[in-house]
Amino acid sequence: MKIFIAGHRGMVGSALVRRLEREPGVKLLLRSRQELNLTSQAAVDAFFATEKPDVAIVGAAKVGGIHANNTYPAEFIYENLAIASNTVHGAYKAGVKRLLFLGSSCIYPKHAPQPMPEDCLLTSPLEPTNEAYAIAKIAGLKLCQYYRKQYGVLFHSGMPTNLYGPGDNYHPLNSHVLPALIRRFHEAKEAGLAEVVAWGTGKPMREFLHVDDLADACAFLLKLENPPDWINIGTGTDVTIKELTETVATAIGYKGRITWDASKPDGTPRKLMDVSRLTNLGWKARLGLREGIEKAYSSFLSEKADGVLRQ
Repeated sequence: MKIFIAGHRGMVGSALVRRLEREPGVKLLLRSRQELNLTSQAAVDAFFATEKPDVAIVGAAKVGGIHANNTYPAEFIYENLAIASNTVHGAYKAGVKRLLFLGSSCIYPKHAPQPMPEDCLLTSPLEPTNEAYAIAKIAGLKLCQYYRKQYGVLFHSGMPTNLYGPGDNYHPLNSHVLPALIRRFHEAKEAGLAEVVAWGTGKPMREFLHVDDLADACAFLLKLENPPDWINIGTGTDVTIKELTETVATAIGYKGRITWDASKPDGTPRKLMDVSRLTNLGWKARLGLREGIEKAYSSFLSEKADGVLRQ
């Protein structure tokens, strides 16, 4: 079976490579951004027509945290819409048998019921700070749903919660909260700083999934004969940002003081996935948050020492 992983060098894509290369009888098709421009329909069409994969997994995306989403909304909506439409339509035209599109928990409304079930999609407004990214991911999900409905192709989607792990982006401004905290506390520990300032109030609640667990969930979904059009992928548990921050500090060994800058935005008050649908199908996350953060910090140190840290 030939499986194309779009975005194989990113955090999600590299986790998918690690997981799927263990599957017997699987050949992975991998292309870098320089080798295949996913925002070009002509390039994507040519790739699918030549390689004819049996399965495509769309793990490629332009991603970032609150600051990046707020600062570059046009780039976030354009690039992610282009990736979604080109890969879904290109796969259909080339006769790809199965496609798994990966989105994000930010597709759900800002004030969605907690935990968030799949059917709360499009029931009320999105969180403004990441609306551009969310709309592009909703479009990708709907492309898969409607191509499946109209053409009978097995195109379906997985909606992961907040991800972290090897290959994460540790940029000081454009990263997500967990890698940003890992970098901040590491640098504070190295510099012997007495204080670290964290953004917001610390009250919002978030759910975090190690990217290796996501990859395992994707492998599970690809084996289902009749998967849902889209399904939540998460742990089903959450923590406050304050608890998260303290857990990261402890895992890294930072002994100083943590203070909070309430002038910075908190974002959505709570984002917890309802993962009952996936649990009932037979899959659960394996890595706990503390263990996952320790593994992520170990990867951070290795990537930094090897000069390959994304920052």
